[in-house]
Formats: sequence, structure tokens, C-alpha cells
Amino acid sequence: MSKFKKEKKRLPALSTASLPDIVFMLLFFFMVTTTMRETKLLIDSPRLPSAMEVKKLENKSLVSTIYVGKTKNSKYGAGYDNIQLNDKISSADDVPEFILNRIVNISDIEKPFMTTSLKADKESSVGTMADIREKLREVNALKLNLSTHKGDAINK
Repeated sequence: MSKFKKEKKRLPALSTASLPDIVFMLLFFFMVTTTMRETKLLIDSPRLPSAMEVKKLENKSLVSTIYVGKTKNSKYGAGYDNIQLNDKISSADDVPEFILNRIVNISDIEKPFMTTSLKADKESSVGTMADIREKLREVNALKLNLSTHKGDAINK
């Protein structure tokens, strides 16, 4: 037997020095690009009416959204006139309280820019939307956005 052993050729060790940098870069990327959904939709995704001219909302943090349409759960009824405020099915009488709760959390400088967005299914009745508009007038929430998608409004 020989006194000296021959060294076997090994692969060089993999450097993990840059691994934390890569992990934090990916973490930062996903934190910046991910959006969080504020409310869980209890109403079927509204089939929005089409419009010829569409304008995008600027500051979405100042937008309060009211959903109108058919609920996913049949215990609320089968019609298209259910109203969702935050995470519960409500009536038009609950709209002023919903808006006042949103106004409390907004600074005085931003209050004039607060907008209420109405996302109503195209099968929803005009009477329900008129009731909501009337309740919005009671609390002086006069900036109203009717959500639509861009399309040919005349032929549809």
C-alpha cells in the first residue's frame, strides 16, 4: 500500500453569497406588484354595460365601491337588485352609513376628491340605482362614477 493517497477531482463548491440578495430582490418585486383585494364579492361579477367614452379613475384609494347585481347565494333572492357594501349584502338605506364610515378615515384635504363608484350589472333595475343615488345625495356624496367597459353602446 502506498503512503500517500491521491486526491480525487471534486466539483468546486457552489457560492451562496449572493443568494440572500436574490431572495430579497424577488420578495421586493412581489410586494410591489401584488395588489390586495379589499372585499370578497358576494355578487356575481357584474356584467358591466358598455360605453363609447370611458375615463379611468385617478386615485383609487379615495373610491368607495358599491356593487349591484345578482348574489351568488340564493338566500338573498334571485333578482339583480342586491346591493353589496364592503363584505355584506345590504339595502339602499345602509348606503349613507357606508359613505360616512369611509369619510371618517379620510383627511379633510382629500374629502372633496372622494368618489363613489357604482358597479351595477346591466340587468339591474334603474330604480335600485336611483335609490342609491338618492341616499348618496343625503350625505352630500355627489361625485358618482358609473363603471362600464369600453364598447359600442349603441348596438348593445
